[in-house]
Amino acid sequence: MENKGNVIILDHPLIQHKISLLRDSNTGTNEFRKLIEEIAMLMGYEALRDLPLKEVEIETPIEKCMTPMIAGKKLAIVPILRAGLGMVGGILNLVPTAKVGHIGLYRDHETHEPHEYYCKLPEPIDQRTIVVLDPMLATGGSGAEAVDFIKQHGGKNIKFMCIIAAPEGLKRLSESHPDIQIYVGHLDRCLNKDAYICPGLGDAGDRIFGTK
Repeated sequence: MENKGNVIILDHPLIQHKISLLRDSNTGTNEFRKLIEEIAMLMGYEALRDLPLKEVEIETPIEKCMTPMIAGKKLAIVPILRAGLGMVGGILNLVPTAKVGHIGLYRDHETHEPHEYYCKLPEPIDQRTIVVLDPMLATGGSGAEAVDFIKQHGGKNIKFMCIIAAPEGLKRLSESHPDIQIYVGHLDRCLNKDAYICPGLGDAGDRIFGTK
């Protein structure tokens, strides 16, 4: 794991291996979908290591004891539609009680800038640890806008999780929101003229949902 300011690069061998399988154009929809979920779960293990705990009393087969459990209903998962949906299951496998919100953005094919069409967040959002999910961080526009929307609704403790990122997008997001933690599975080389990540893995939404 490599920390650079508010950016954490998760270089675990299992994450890197599964990302390589994602990149392969021969990986079909079903396997791709499973890999996205598995990678999200592995990344979530690290991203959620600072969740607050409280001591609760339970009774073991031997005796009563005080033992730590996650404190309250504190976690909100917010995928950026639609590709972010593919990562939700991985985080819910770790924290099944987490609430799920959604942010809908579409990218203008000429300007490559994002536009919001939907935003629904669990309340009270200001009291929750919020994990924003998007497999790809390309230009950084959608990620930065999503975090903006969450802050406008009162969100404060925000983490952003992406499987692959371009340097351009990572720079934009980290500079726009230096107060959030950004977790990245792999930092790729660059964006091409069409704002796709290189070497990348194609369009994550199309590959998750089997569309073109």
